[in-house]
This record gives sequence, C-alpha cells and structure tokens, in this order.
Amino acid sequence: MKRAAAWSVLLLGLAYFILPLVGMVEFSLSMKRGVYSFEAYRVVFADPRFRETFLFSVMMALLTIAFGVLLVVPTAFWVRLRLPGLRPYVEFVTLLPLVIPAIVTVFGYIRLYNTSSWLPLTGSIFGTNLLLIFGYATLSLPYMYRAVDTGLRTIDVGTLTEAAQSLGAGWVTILARVILPNVLVSVLSGAFVTFAIVMGEFTMAALLNRPAFGPYLQLMGANRAYEPFALATIAFVITWACMGLMQLVTRFSKHQGAR
Repeated sequence: MKRAAAWSVLLLGLAYFILPLVGMVEFSLSMKRGVYSFEAYRVVFADPRFRETFLFSVMMALLTIAFGVLLVVPTAFWVRLRLPGLRPYVEFVTLLPLVIPAIVTVFGYIRLYNTSSWLPLTGSIFGTNLLLIFGYATLSLPYMYRAVDTGLRTIDVGTLTEAAQSLGAGWVTILARVILPNVLVSVLSGAFVTFAIVMGEFTMAALLNRPAFGPYLQLMGANRAYEPFALATIAFVITWACMGLMQLVTRFSKHQGAR
C-alpha cells in the first residue's frame, strides 16, 4: 500500500512537471496548421538576432565561468586552509545574491559605475560588458562557491599544500596543479550551473542594454506566437544539457576514482 502511494505521488509529480513541457514543445511544432513542423525553429535559427544574442551570451557565460573560477577557488582554498573562522561569514556573503533581487544589484552597479562616477564603466561597450560579467558572477556565486567548497571538503587541503610546499611549489603552482585538478569536478558542476544561469538571465542584460539571449527571448515573447515557444524549448534543452553534462562528469570522476 505504501509503495503504491509512493508511486502515485511520484507519477503525479512527473505529470505536473512534464505535461506543461510537452504542451510547450507541441505548440512550438504547430506553426503550420494541421501538421507538425519545425517551421518555428527554422524562423528562429534564420533570425540574425538569434545568432547574435546566442553567441553573445555564450561568450559572456564562458568569461563569467573563468572569472568565477579565478575568484572562488583561491578564496575557498584560503578560507579552508588559513581562515576557517571566517567561513560562516564568507558563506553568508555568498548567499546574499539569493535574497537580493537582480534588479537591485544592477541598479547599484549603474549608480556606482555610470558615466558621472569615479569609474565610468557604462561609458563604453567594453566597460558595460565587464560590468555584466561581474553581475553574472554575482548571481552564480552561491552555486559556484558551494560546489568548490564541497569539493575541498573531500580532500586533505592541508596535507596536499604542505607536500607541495616541501617540494618547492609556490602558491600559484599549488592552486593550479594541486588543488584545482582535485576539485575539477566540483568546478565543472558550478560552471555548468553558471552557464545555464547566464543563458537565461534577463534583468541585468536588459537594464545594461546588452544584446543577450534573455532579452531577445522576452522580445520575441512579446511580439510573436510560436517562435517564443521554440526559443523556450531551446533554452530548456541547453539547461538540461548542462545538468546532464554535470552528472556525466561526476559519474566519470567516481568511476575513475574507483579504478
């Protein structure tokens, strides 16, 4: 009886999440009346704005991941190795992006770095893109930091550091050739989540007036019927591909470790 109830709840939950997705995909294939087709996808892929915004967001995602790794890995390593007492405070700071709305963050950035401030980043395309990367890194900070911190828990940071120092390695060498390879799976997990966040983010890119995929998706949703559902399906596939890659990397790492 309990097993039947558990299966019923599971199936109900699956139906609750899957049926809307099925309806979304079905509608995206219904652009031609009376027949299913990929016409909406063809229109989307033929739109030069789609290619421009998609490539821009991919580039921003890769740069955000690189910046996040350079920021989070040394910070989490140093806190665990030398400043364990500060760990609760660092964790609190990394959780702030979850409770502070993105619109508040981006308005703060614009107020601090507008053309009349001491550091006018919004006065150039490069500066605005840099500010957008910082904003994306802030949004992904809770996930990246916790992924890296979890990876550091699984290794003996102190012993590895002492062994590397006894062989004459400096701090950069220790981070790049000792710590990072041992937490690479955790870093990749945070990177995939960061990629999915950047590809779907709207608020920061829209207010900074950058040609990102999120604002393009919103614009299509306000002016078209079938194409937005095709774009939503594409975004959903990207997100789940990132999650699948994360699981694949994790399982591959466990398999290699077992060997």
